[in-house]
Amino acid sequence: MGASGPITLSRACEVIEIPSGIRDSLPAGTVVRIMQSLGSGYTVATDRGYMYRVDTKDTDALGLSNAATAQAPPVHEENFSDQMVWDQLKTVYDPEIPVNIVDLGLVYSCAIAPQEQGGNRIHIKMSMTAPGCGMGNVLKADVESRLSRATTLGPRGCMRRLSPPIDRSETRAALRLS
Repeated sequence: MGASGPITLSRACEVIEIPSGIRDSLPAGTVVRIMQSLGSGYTVATDRGYMYRVDTKDTDALGLSNAATAQAPPVHEENFSDQMVWDQLKTVYDPEIPVNIVDLGLVYSCAIAPQEQGGNRIHIKMSMTAPGCGMGNVLKADVESRLSRATTLGPRGCMRRLSPPIDRSETRAALRLS
């Protein structure tokens, strides 16, 4: 989705400032434009140029229907696979760049191990686009949320690799900008 026209928030809503990751609140009456609506939230920009992430739980403040953000049903145990996990990871988007974290090359590994008590442990190693990225915990929470909604198969783990930052060689060739 490209930038929308101006939208006036109908109520105050919680936001996360991009790229600092600082939680804040925008008051009712704030004018924003939706810059991106991928993954589990909206990236909006104010008329002062600040960018924020608005979670899907606050879509009504943007004048949008929550029906468009309905949750997918959990994946049943017989449908669980490596591909399902990678497909879920491809639904997590960088809030500044309209590209998913897999195609950006932020996910370095995804290991799935069966647990003795049943289910699977999913362990993901990922990096951020830049050292000190304030959105790291947000992306990590998005990954954990996507995987928890997609499966009921036991614990999940997501580890951020803080260094090195994104390696252009791991970014899909179609996404590289010269």
